[in-house]
Formats: sequence, structure tokens, C-alpha cells
Amino acid sequence: MGDLAVGARSGHDEPEKRADEAIGDDVTGDDVTDDERAHDDDDGAAADRSGRSPKKPRSFWKELPLLIGIALVLALLIKTFLVQAFSIPSESMMNTLQRGDRVLVDKLTPWFGSEPERGEVVVFHDPGGWLEGQETPDPNVVQKFLSFIGLMPSAEEKDLIKRVIAVGGDTVSCKEGGKVVLNGVALDETSYLYPGSVPCQDSFGPIKVPEGRIWVMGDNRQNSLDSRFHQQLPGGGTVANDQVVGRAVVIAWPVTRWATLPVPDIFDQPALNKAVGAAPLGAASLAAALPLVLWRRKKRTAGHTAE
Repeated sequence: MGDLAVGARSGHDEPEKRADEAIGDDVTGDDVTDDERAHDDDDGAAADRSGRSPKKPRSFWKELPLLIGIALVLALLIKTFLVQAFSIPSESMMNTLQRGDRVLVDKLTPWFGSEPERGEVVVFHDPGGWLEGQETPDPNVVQKFLSFIGLMPSAEEKDLIKRVIAVGGDTVSCKEGGKVVLNGVALDETSYLYPGSVPCQDSFGPIKVPEGRIWVMGDNRQNSLDSRFHQQLPGGGTVANDQVVGRAVVIAWPVTRWATLPVPDIFDQPALNKAVGAAPLGAASLAAALPLVLWRRKKRTAGHTAE
């Protein structure tokens, strides 16, 4: 009977314990749910107080036109103030430049007062009459637009590209079949002239280049209508510095032709600058000696009067 009592007590205890555990679980679950609901209620109240729902990220397709606009503006600014691409249309600068090459022209330094220097390859606007009678490309609307913003080389502007041989104050000349003489120094141009090309077929000069102007020639001398052939035009074949777009600094396309365009060493000769500076020095010496001559003449005249 004792066994039955124990067994009866044990049989009733287990269900009661399980019932208590079940009730405890239910209570715990209700507590968690209440917390979450309270949190949700707080969020909803905050959203109601702000009067607006959380922001959603903008769609890529809505931002794309803005990104394109910014890119176009940047391209236009770069073309206007930094660099511009130009296409080489002829063979006048071979082998330095070949037909179809794309060069990048520095347009920044002229804004800071930089002027063309001897030996540089420069792009300049037609001074007037240089391209007369020559056909220019007729681009379509898309090409015009891309050229305007700088994503394509200049399509319809009448620009030329040559090498600066002489600047303002220089004296340049050449005898038929001989070398170009700059400020009394014969130039050895073999490093950049087209193979088999002579410095000049016909004689010209000596020509004194006016201040603020340049004398330009192509590297392919037998196939270049440069300063030599426009001496009958205003400026005597020279180009005004303000007509220069900028210096060509690099061949950008095709990639197999990529190269910089440095100034040849022959234009770094000190003798070129000494020759230019000789005339002003002589004038300065004459101006300094003039008062002494006048004083001696006055003294000599006074001596004759006294006698």
C-alpha cells in the first residue's frame, strides 16, 4: 500500500509539473511579444511625429542623366582650359607626326602668359589665306557636338600644326639646298626632318621676325606649305602669338604611336640667344657713349672759342 501511495503521488506530480512549465512558457512568450509591440508602437509614433516615412535610395536610372551632364561639363572645361585633341590631316610633319595621328595640345600654360618657343610643335588658327582653296571636313551633327565638348578632335576648325623655328626678334634665312640659319647659327635638323628632306628647296631671308610673332616650318619640308610660302600675305609669313592654340605635347592615338613631343636639343644652344642679345647690347653701349662724345665735342668747341 505504501508503494501504491508513492506511486499515486508520483503519477499526479508529473502532470502538475508539466502544466506549471507550460504555463511558465506561455507567460514568458507573452512578455517578449509585449516588448516587441511596445517597440513597434514607439517607431510608429516617431514616424507619425515626423510626418514622413524613411527615405528610399534614389534609382540609378534617375541619377544617370545627372552623371552624364556632369561628365559633359567636365569634358568641355578640360577642352577649353586644359588640353584638346587634334587630328593630323596631312603629311607635312612626317615623320614626327603621321596622317591620322591624334595629338593632345596644352591649352593651360598660355593662360598664364606662356608664349611659343623655338623647336615646339604648335597648333595655330589659319592667319588668313594659308588654307585658301583647301577642302575642310564636313562633319555631321554628332561629330560637331562631340568635337565641341572635346570628346573628338577638332572637326571643322581651320587649324594648322607646324614647328616653331624662330620667335620674335630672331633672324632666319636659308640658301637653296643649305641649312636654315637662325641668328647666325646653322641648324642641324637631321633629328626631326623627314628622311631625304632638305632644309629648304628655295632660298629665303634673311627675315627679321617681328615681336609677338613666330616663323613656322613643317618637318617634311618638301610637302609643307609653311611660312616660306606665305611671305606675300600680311605678316610676311609669320604667325601672331595670339593665333596659337597651344603646344602639342603628346601623340595619344594610335597607342602604337604613343610618344611625347620634346623640343630638339639644337634649339637649346646658348649661341642662339647671344645673337639675339647682341643688338640690344650694342644699342645700349651706343646710348652710354653718346653723352661722353657730346661732352668732348662741347669741350673742344669751348677750347676753339677761347683761342
